[in-house]
Amino acid sequence: MPSAERLLGSLFERDVILWGVRRYGAYPISYRQLEEMMEERGVEVDHSTLNRWVVKYAPLLEKQFRARKRAIGSSWRLDETYVKVKGCWKYLYRAVDKAGATVDFLLTAKRDRKAALRFLRKAIGQHGEPEKITIDKSGANTAAIEIYNAEHEADIEIRRIKYLNNIVEQDHRAVKRVTRPMLGFKSFRSAAATLSGIELMHMIRKDQLQTRGELRPAQQFYVLAA
Repeated sequence: MPSAERLLGSLFERDVILWGVRRYGAYPISYRQLEEMMEERGVEVDHSTLNRWVVKYAPLLEKQFRARKRAIGSSWRLDETYVKVKGCWKYLYRAVDKAGATVDFLLTAKRDRKAALRFLRKAIGQHGEPEKITIDKSGANTAAIEIYNAEHEADIEIRRIKYLNNIVEQDHRAVKRVTRPMLGFKSFRSAAATLSGIELMHMIRKDQLQTRGELRPAQQFYVLAA
């Protein structure tokens, strides 16, 4: 948990760090643009420091979110999109339910059966087994679900209906919109950490955090660090 003690271990105040992490996860900006925005607020911080904040704290906040995430539906749409890391394309597996709520996500180095199975196990570990999963014609995704069914004596239905998968394909755009100004990541670790912050803000916007009363997305984010 990103407690006040952890955050205050920095040279900067807790609220300043959280403001920077939230902005970078929520909006399509570069670190240098964020550096300028911080300077306008009277805070002089180097873009490399901003990067360290995001890499360190975004995964902690996303972990807090998972403990308070709303339940999702039992019909999933699974697909993968592309993210550039050190000049090479990597793969971001993502799934949403039929209402568009994010089920889970996972950045992988390869797009194959093992990667798809890792993602499936991660998602099911968080939410339990779905009744059905809609995919494209990917053989790797098909194989992963079939392997999971065989290993766990499960009966997850596999559907290949393209128009139903439009929901997750459209949902990719919200993530890609934020990553576009970043012009790729310099390391796999940095990419995974940053994407956890982007996905976190996307899920918050979709009202997937259990809260007491009505809170705006920014307020929900700060609740996670309370």
